[in-house]
Amino acid sequence: MREIDTATLTDVIKEMCIEANHVLSDDMKSALLQAQKEEQSPIGRQILEQLEQNMNIASQEQIPICQDTGMAVVFLTVGQDVHFTGGSVQQAVHEGVRQGYKAGYLRKSVVGDPLERVNTGDNTPAVIHFEIVPGDQVTVTIAPKGFGSENMSRIFMLKPSDGISGVRQAVLTAVRDAGPNACPPVVVGVGIGGTFEKCALLSKKALTRDLRIRSNIESIRLLEEELLDQINRLGIGPAGLGGSTTALAVNIETYPTHIAGLPVAVNICCHVNRHVTRTI
Repeated sequence: MREIDTATLTDVIKEMCIEANHVLSDDMKSALLQAQKEEQSPIGRQILEQLEQNMNIASQEQIPICQDTGMAVVFLTVGQDVHFTGGSVQQAVHEGVRQGYKAGYLRKSVVGDPLERVNTGDNTPAVIHFEIVPGDQVTVTIAPKGFGSENMSRIFMLKPSDGISGVRQAVLTAVRDAGPNACPPVVVGVGIGGTFEKCALLSKKALTRDLRIRSNIESIRLLEEELLDQINRLGIGPAGLGGSTTALAVNIETYPTHIAGLPVAVNICCHVNRHVTRTI
């Protein structure tokens, strides 16, 4: 049994919150630079160049890539041979987010009650997802999610008879309806299967997958490629001003489901699809 003090978790999450908001991940940088080379619209290329400049300034000056520094979404993959000491794991995560957003001078955007709308003042609580796996390590992924794109996300409870064509239509409908509001070029996370809540979680997790890694299921990999091509034919383009780059990637995750259902969730993220992963 390996012991990990929750104070270590707090320190790691503090650092990750700052890093995620200041430095775009390598996969996102590569995707944006490649999009510049391939974008067919002059205005689209100009916007992508401006996004690159913004990305570089944020990294060099250690300022947020986007003014919406998001609600902190934390994925904890915990080895079953780990024993946490020093207090509550959940509170350690929230404390890491609180410290990170304070030390990094990041915008605090969380309200304590969804109806009364009073700001908590420290961007907590975070949204935490746990997974227990074999081993004695803890993998932490931080994915701050801005709500310009979050608000454009959708769930479709399809019938099995809708099949793959229904899935295609659902994804295209979500992206088309989002238009410029999701700050394209976007990354499209898709969850297929499970239940109402499971497919939503899959779509969120899909956004944290490295854009250079395609699905290891051949049919899903082909669907990712097909949907990316169809989305980029919509003509929405960078910033919604037209062009051939509406999405940088489509990442799909699947899960077994009930004989009577075909749940599909589409979680859209803007061009600052922030995600940082560390292992303790």
